Formats: sequence, C-alpha cells, structure tokens
Amino acid sequence: MVTTHHPEISGTRAAILDAAETVFAEKGFSGARIDAIAAAAGCNKSLIYQYFGNKLALYEILLAQADREAGELQQRVFAPLLAEPDLATDAEQLRRFLTVAFTAVFDHLLSRPRLLRILMWEMAEGWQTYTQLRIQPDATLDAQLAAVLQRAQQAGVLRHAYHPAIQLSTALQMCQTFLTSLPFYQSLAPEADLTSDSAIAEARAYLVNLIVAGLTADPT
Repeated sequence: MVTTHHPEISGTRAAILDAAETVFAEKGFSGARIDAIAAAAGCNKSLIYQYFGNKLALYEILLAQADREAGELQQRVFAPLLAEPDLATDAEQLRRFLTVAFTAVFDHLLSRPRLLRILMWEMAEGWQTYTQLRIQPDATLDAQLAAVLQRAQQAGVLRHAYHPAIQLSTALQMCQTFLTSLPFYQSLAPEADLTSDSAIAEARAYLVNLIVAGLTADPT
C-alpha cells in the first residue's frame, strides 16, 4: 500500500497521476492504455496496478480530485451568498455576485486544460464512464444553493423556475464548452489571436455577461 511518508513513493504516485491526466486528456477513458500511462510516467506498469488497482480506479481518483477542487472553489465563491441569503432576492446584488462567481469559475477551468479535455471526452461518450464512478457531489452545498436560489425564484429575480442545480451546471458547461472550442472559434476569426491575454479577458467578460443575463430576470 502507498505510504505518504516515503518521498520516492509519493513522487512516483504523483508522476503516475500527472501522466494519466495527460493520456486521458489525449485519448479519453476508452482510448487510454495503461502501457501509455506507464511510459509517460517513466515507471513500470505494475506500479500502476499496485498503487491504483486498475484503469477505472485511477480515472476515478483523478476525477474525484478535480471534483474536490471544484467543490472548494464553489464553497469560496458562493460563501457570501450562503452567508447572506437575502442577496439572492436583490436583482442587482445577485447579478454582481454571479458575475464575480462565474469569473472565478472561468479562470479555474482555464487553468485546467487537461481536465477540460477529459470532460469533453465524457460528454462525447454520453457520460457513460463517469456515471459508473462513486463520485458524489457535496449534497449539503447543493441543498444550500438550491434553497437560496429558490428564494431568488420566489422573488422573481431568476429568469426561469427551472431546477436551480441544472441551471448552475448548464452555466458551468458553457464555460467548459467555450474554452475547449477555442481552436474552432479561431477558424471563424482567423485574423484574431483568440488565445492572447486580452482576447481571453474579452471572452471571459462576454461569456460571464451572457450567463448572468440568462440566469437573472431583466432589470425593471
């Protein structure tokens, strides 16, 4: 069993996880091979089985780690809203809050390009592998957010009464899809450099404004 107090073991485990993320991003779960992950990590494939069990278990650890990071981000960005639920009933305050929150979400996803590619593979394959995993969302956080957004719906601040959790998930996937589609968008605007810092900032502002306008009711 892996013991974290041995630097050489924890280093090998980290190298395997890093290599696995690269290979899963390039090939998806179905196309990834343990041999390729071992070669990328510079280790014997027997170590992968020793540390992680099998390919699915390795994949689950990667996605569970990404899910924890996303949960920690959500806790940070939604903390003010959860602490002061009345913010959700004020249209202007909610719009400002959502702008800050989804800007942080966009930047987080921008910093994780390999994770984005893995999620796009999952989308393309109908989330078949993801749904086999034992990854569970933070039920407490989800319930708190749902309660706050329900207050916003009752106050007429949200545009639509559709399931709040799905609304937030759809907004998140808009960020994912936009970032993974940049090479395609570049073909639509070949004269522009869509990957420059200024272009990314402009794209972030555009997308966040689109999300916030879609979630919230029109100002009176």
